[in-house]
Amino acid sequence: MSRSRARSSASFESCSPPARVTNTAARTILHADLDAFYASVEVLDDPSLRGRPVIVGGRPDERGVVSAASYEARRYGVHSAMPLRTAARLCPDGAFVTGHPDRYRDVSTAVMRIFASFTPLVEPISLDEAFLDVTASRAAFGDGGTIALELKRRVRDETGLVVSVGVASNKLCAKIASDLRKPDALVVVAPGQEAAFLAPLPVGRLWGVGPQVRQALIDYGVSTIGQLASVSGAALRRRFGAHGLELGQRARGVDPSPVTPTQAPKSIGHEHTFSRDVVERSRLEATLLDIAESVASRLRAHGLAAGAIQLKLRYEGFETITRQMPLPRQTRESEPIYEAGVALLERTRSTAPVRLIGLTAIGLAELQQLTLFDEQPRSERVARSLDAVRARFGESAITRARLLADRPQRRFDFGERPTADAGRPPNDEAR
Repeated sequence: MSRSRARSSASFESCSPPARVTNTAARTILHADLDAFYASVEVLDDPSLRGRPVIVGGRPDERGVVSAASYEARRYGVHSAMPLRTAARLCPDGAFVTGHPDRYRDVSTAVMRIFASFTPLVEPISLDEAFLDVTASRAAFGDGGTIALELKRRVRDETGLVVSVGVASNKLCAKIASDLRKPDALVVVAPGQEAAFLAPLPVGRLWGVGPQVRQALIDYGVSTIGQLASVSGAALRRRFGAHGLELGQRARGVDPSPVTPTQAPKSIGHEHTFSRDVVERSRLEATLLDIAESVASRLRAHGLAAGAIQLKLRYEGFETITRQMPLPRQTRESEPIYEAGVALLERTRSTAPVRLIGLTAIGLAELQQLTLFDEQPRSERVARSLDAVRARFGESAITRARLLADRPQRRFDFGERPTADAGRPPNDEAR
C-alpha cells in the first residue's frame, strides 16, 4: 500500500462502521476542503519551503495582513487576517511570500475537474473547497466513504495536494465533518446518526452561530450542539426569532439545502493596504483608479455588470467605514466605477490618514440581462483588448499614464467568491 493511501485510511473516522449505504432515500454529500491550500501550493512550487512555517500575504515589514498560513506557522499562533508584522513577531523565522493568485486559480481548476469526474453536482464555495452530491454516483463508485478515499487519492496523485473530506447525508454535517480531523481527514457520518454526531460538539461549530449568538446561548446555559437541540422551538423563537427555529433544526442535524452546481459571484471587489497611512487625496484617487481597473476586468471576465459600488476605508486604529451608491446604469467599465469611488470618498469628508482602501461592485447582473439596446461601446472594446494584453504579459504590461508614478503594488487578493448557502464565509485559515 502506498504511503498516501495508508495515510488516508488511517485518518478515516466514522460515527458508525463504514458499511455500504443501505438507506437509499438518504443523500450522500461530500465536503472536500484542500488543506492550507495557498501555503501548500507555494510549497509545491518551491520544495525548499517544505517543513517551514509558510505565511502568505506579503513581506514581514509590510502593513498588510496574513492571507493564509501553513500548519507549521499556525503552531506559532499565526492565522489569517492577522497583521503581517504581528505574524513576524510570533514567527520570526517564517517564510513570508506575497502569494500567486493566478497560480492558485489554475490549481483550483485542476482540482475541480477531478471533483467533476465523480459527479456533475459540484458546488464550489471558494478556490479550495466544494460540496459534491454523489448520491447518483454510488452505483458506479461505491458508498460515500469509498468515493471520498478515491477522491483523496486522485487529488494527491494528480496535483500533489492533500484534501480533507467529510461525508454525510447533508451539507451541514459534511462541512463540519471535514473540519474535525484536519489535515488529511476523512470523517463519515452515517445516515440517521447526524444528531448524535453533532451533539458533543461546541455550539460555535454550528452554522449561524457567531460570537454574539454563541455568547447568548452560553448565557442561556447552552454550550454544546446537543444541548441546543434539546431546547424547545418556542423558547428559541422567543429568544432569537425565526433564526432560533433554524438553529434548532440544524442542531438536530437537519439541512435540506441542495448542492447547487454553479453560483455566480454576489460581489467582486479589491482592497489595498498602504505601507504607510495616506492622507494625500491624489494618491487615494490614483489607488481607486487602479482598483477600479482590477474590478472592471474581473467583471468582464465573469460576463457581469455592476449596479452599485461600495467604498471601504480603514483608518489608523483600524476604524473601518463603508459607503455605497447606485450607478446611473449597469457597467463593467472602470471609469464609472472609479468616478463612483471618488464621489463616495468625497462624501466621507474625512481628513484622517487612511490605512486601507477598497472598492466592491455589487448589484451584479449577467451580461444577457442588460437592455437589448445597449451596444458594446468603443471604450469596452478597448478595455477587453487591454485585458488580453495583461492576461498574456502580466498586470504591469500596460497601464494608464496617470498610474505610472502612483500605481500601488497590488497585494495578494482572494478575489471574488460566491456566498455559501447557509454556511460560514470561506476562510483558508480554518482549514
